Amino acid sequence: MTMRRHGGLILAGQLACHQVERVFTVPGESFLPVLDGFLDTDIEVITCRHEGGAAFMAEATGKLTAQPGIAFVSRAPGATNAAAGLHVAMHDSTPMILFVGQIERRHRNRDAFQEVNLCSMFAPLAKWCAEIDDVARIPEYVARAFRVALTGRPGPVVLSLPEDMLYDISTVEDRRPSATPQPAIAESDLRAVVAALECATHPLIILGGSLWSTCAAAALERFVERWHIPVVAGFRRQDMFDNRHYHYAGDLSPGMNDELAARLGETDLLLALGTRLGDVTTGGYSLLDPDLCQVIHVHPDPGEPGRVWPTAIAITASPETFVLSLPVGPARRHPMDAADVALCRNIYEDWVLPSELPGEVQLAEICRWLSDHLPESTVMTNGAGNYAAFLHRHFQYKRYRTQLAPTSGSMGYGLPAAIAATLHDRFAPAICMAGDGCFQMTMNEFVTACSIDAPVIVIIANNGLYGTIRMHQEKQFPGRASGTQLSNPDFAAFARACGGHGETVNKTEDFPDAFTRAMESGRPSIIELMLDSDAITTTSSFAAIRGQS
Repeated sequence: MTMRRHGGLILAGQLACHQVERVFTVPGESFLPVLDGFLDTDIEVITCRHEGGAAFMAEATGKLTAQPGIAFVSRAPGATNAAAGLHVAMHDSTPMILFVGQIERRHRNRDAFQEVNLCSMFAPLAKWCAEIDDVARIPEYVARAFRVALTGRPGPVVLSLPEDMLYDISTVEDRRPSATPQPAIAESDLRAVVAALECATHPLIILGGSLWSTCAAAALERFVERWHIPVVAGFRRQDMFDNRHYHYAGDLSPGMNDELAARLGETDLLLALGTRLGDVTTGGYSLLDPDLCQVIHVHPDPGEPGRVWPTAIAITASPETFVLSLPVGPARRHPMDAADVALCRNIYEDWVLPSELPGEVQLAEICRWLSDHLPESTVMTNGAGNYAAFLHRHFQYKRYRTQLAPTSGSMGYGLPAAIAATLHDRFAPAICMAGDGCFQMTMNEFVTACSIDAPVIVIIANNGLYGTIRMHQEKQFPGRASGTQLSNPDFAAFARACGGHGETVNKTEDFPDAFTRAMESGRPSIIELMLDSDAITTTSSFAAIRGQS
């Protein structure tokens, strides 16, 4: 006899069938039956302090597991708060499902309390958005949501849950997960790639997107060693290739190395693996020369290659599948190939050397210390701000899935992502680097970390400014700063007030001991770095920027 269940039990059961381990939520009365349903499963419910934090944690979980991260929020206010997490998932190609409690079906289209048309609102931010209006179809919709989130270019899905529907009773059975199709790569395409590489004089590989793996990184290392090809990472995709490897040449980020940008402009063959070749990676669509550069674009979305740049060879596949399909035999070797790799590596090694900036705390030196002393499994997270450039430039990522950072440039991402990383692997340290403005976007989630004993360490680069915006002000309107000054709390005291560990660092040489104490505390910790507000980029100060302006 099939069991009679209300909609919340059916939904929770369906998530359990898809082997969901945890969900992130700010509870709402619109989905009480689902909260009830979780009690009959082994799914861990993480109660967050803000829907934006819950969505960021779900997105980070999607990155870490390559399976949809799950968040539950309530109606219009909760949904709008969670929108930033959806935007990150869409830009970062991360599988994620956002469930939103909705008003009762009989009240629709009356401008009822907290009513909003979720499908219309989220259409540009999600791969698919739908409302479940029949309790018996919950398994169908959930199974489809997982399939859509995972197939092709991964991304977010939104499912709207009318409150009254969740109370309805049904005898519908759970639906097993569907297999995710993987397109095969034609042998003729692989031969064409090899032929193009044989003719190239200045080839370059750019890594980006998602759908990568540790095995793929190792296979790519072997391939580029045979072919003498330099490898660069797209924006915030540095963990796809060991930065210590001789063939690694740096990352294509805002404020990228001018010499690396010039090398990109000289490329006659670009093998783009998973990346979308967007404005950040290509310096505002200006660095590639379409007349010189032959583009081979490997991407899981067949509509992506050729969107902006003319593409000589387009292959619909994940970068992992493509790399694992590459031939393993001997490659053409030419003395100039090895010289080109050496030149690119020298450019990178010069780039990562710290520059002296104003102030007693040198953020570049601290990032280098972290890179040299942290375990290789450490997950580094960050949000958005000029402070992140120090991390990207001076920290070397050694393993896949040790960098969690939003390519959408969303502030406040770092702390929730670090919490998600700690929950995913309690044995791998999770370190969040944040600016003072960035941290305050989601600092309430530090309370969440303390409540669930997630021993994240947050390193706050405190310069008392919305630094990135101030930098642009000084470039465009020198000496006329407006709206970018910050009045901050004592962040170390805040950590202690929440039940965590707090430190304040006023000199670079004091950081190692402060970090050691934070690690040994075993508690969520904040280390506040008191930076000189004049030190704004990895190489320059406000005084220098004003002079140039």
